[in-house]
Amino acid sequence: MAGKHTGLRVPMDPEALPSEREPGHDLTSMAEKHTSVCVPMDPEADTPVFSETNGEPLSPIFPEGGFRAWATVAGAFLIQFCGFGYTTSFGVYQDFYTRDYLSQSLPSTISWIGSINSFIVNAGGLVSGRLYDRGHFYLLLYGGSLLQCFSLFILSLCKPQKLYQVLLVQGIGLGLGAGIVCVPSLAVVSHYFFKRRALAMVIVASGAPLGAVVHPIMLNNTLHSSLGFPGAVRVSAGLITGTLLIACSMMHPRLPPPSSYLPFLKSLGHLARDKAYIFSTLGMTTFAVGYYFPLVYLQLDAVVHGIDETFAFYSLVIMNAANFIGRLLPGLVVERFGILNMFVTAAACGAVLILCMIALGSVASVVVLGIMYGFCTGIYITLIPPLVAMLTNDISELGLRIGITYAIVGIGGLIGPPVSGALLTGRYVWWRPALFSGLIALVGLAFFIATLVTVRRKAALNVPHAPTPNSEKEKKPGTSNRV
Repeated sequence: MAGKHTGLRVPMDPEALPSEREPGHDLTSMAEKHTSVCVPMDPEADTPVFSETNGEPLSPIFPEGGFRAWATVAGAFLIQFCGFGYTTSFGVYQDFYTRDYLSQSLPSTISWIGSINSFIVNAGGLVSGRLYDRGHFYLLLYGGSLLQCFSLFILSLCKPQKLYQVLLVQGIGLGLGAGIVCVPSLAVVSHYFFKRRALAMVIVASGAPLGAVVHPIMLNNTLHSSLGFPGAVRVSAGLITGTLLIACSMMHPRLPPPSSYLPFLKSLGHLARDKAYIFSTLGMTTFAVGYYFPLVYLQLDAVVHGIDETFAFYSLVIMNAANFIGRLLPGLVVERFGILNMFVTAAACGAVLILCMIALGSVASVVVLGIMYGFCTGIYITLIPPLVAMLTNDISELGLRIGITYAIVGIGGLIGPPVSGALLTGRYVWWRPALFSGLIALVGLAFFIATLVTVRRKAALNVPHAPTPNSEKEKKPGTSNRV
């Protein structure tokens, strides 16, 4: 019997359910309609445990830890290491392509490789988020991982000065592979955590900056060695392949997909009525236009300004190491300061630091700006998924909302680097792209402030962010009581 059952059925008692259950249900009023509730014997069991209303599942009971839960977190961490971590390392390729492998092309043209890759990684969540909500987690995980590995090995076969080959493989192929798996890896963590969800998501998100530290060190030391471009990319592909194999073996969803779905257009209608969500997404999109300028051009900027090449190769490493530290901070203090408060503050600091790139020209300025910008944007990027979760009333829409957010934000990442490259020109006029990127980031900050004001007004009136048919039955499991 023990092998077939994960719980016992006992008379309904609203006070008997564990405190970990998801809030938002009037259990007292439900008691008149209920005859029983399923109580967990093993919170880590493969079969999830639910409280029930006339046989319909209500809120899952979250284990808040255990081997399977933390293994899933670790696997998702490795997915981010290989996905967003590799994407944000494109500055190494930008420098190498501009000065060597694709030297016959303009910097603005080369930057389309990285911007298209970034856009597809973000926009891929629009499709993968919806498929994840429908229960296709393993298909997305294995398919996306395989495509990433295949694309990197094919990249090593691309010929010098053949921009179209690199664009197709690195820009589109590698972007699709990473985009398919990134959003599901974030969303699956919510199956295991409610109270500690913010901490779990912060740990997962910190995989990207760690990857953005490791990948540039490896690439800079192999691209400029006897291995050359083909050998360097194959070494990198081997690391990615091994890491993704480990990640795939560690990740497992726990909850079944919902039994019914809102039509896609109807879900979009809910989003369109959510002012806070609209403001935040517009802010992230405009901020992304300026956000990528330091990531893509810092190493090239340092080299062109005559800074020692060996040190310049570590400029991105310094920035991404600070970014890693910045991504860990929210998990420690977000409950005290609030998600939106920290998010807006980090965005404000990031916008100002982008403007400071106008004065970049010495080793000290590269180090200081790299550390400060990496730290602030680490906080900013880490808080995007918890912010979207906070603004979502119906958890069944969380995968879709995260996917739509990243897809729209990807438009900013698609536009930003090429525009910055065009403003930079072949004569390397650095103040123009720095000024443009900083000002557009400030526009994004204005939208974030509008989001903060909207959320606080609704909180004062006790109005949900975006009413949905399920919001009366199932409130979104937030990550913090503060905004």
